Amino acid sequence: MEALTAILVGVLVAASVYLMLAPSFLRFLFGLILLSNAANLIIFASGRMTEGAPALVPEGAYVPDGVVGNALPQALVLTAIVIGFGLFAFTLALAFEAYRRLRTMETEEMREAEPVEDHAPTAATPAGEGRA
Repeated sequence: MEALTAILVGVLVAASVYLMLAPSFLRFLFGLILLSNAANLIIFASGRMTEGAPALVPEGAYVPDGVVGNALPQALVLTAIVIGFGLFAFTLALAFEAYRRLRTMETEEMREAEPVEDHAPTAATPAGEGRA
């Protein structure tokens, strides 16, 4: 099972690197998500995927009875999922704003593009104007 997990992590990392090297910002974003999932899977697999009972200590005992699952990698993966989602949300907002200003998602065109001016009126008025 661990060999299959290692192969899956390798495939996910290879696919994420391939996507992150593509000239589209959206492909970069998808590659970032895949890399985050590969990191989560490797953390989870590092805790040895063994069948066992939950890590609960019976009343009056100091240690759990029998073979128990390791809860630390599971807690680390939960934390990494939250951090990965935050990174994804920030990058998605960055991509949306870049597209709104530059009207392109191709990275080479982004380097050369000029920002599109917004024609919305500003709320700021010089001091003293509009007062009677």
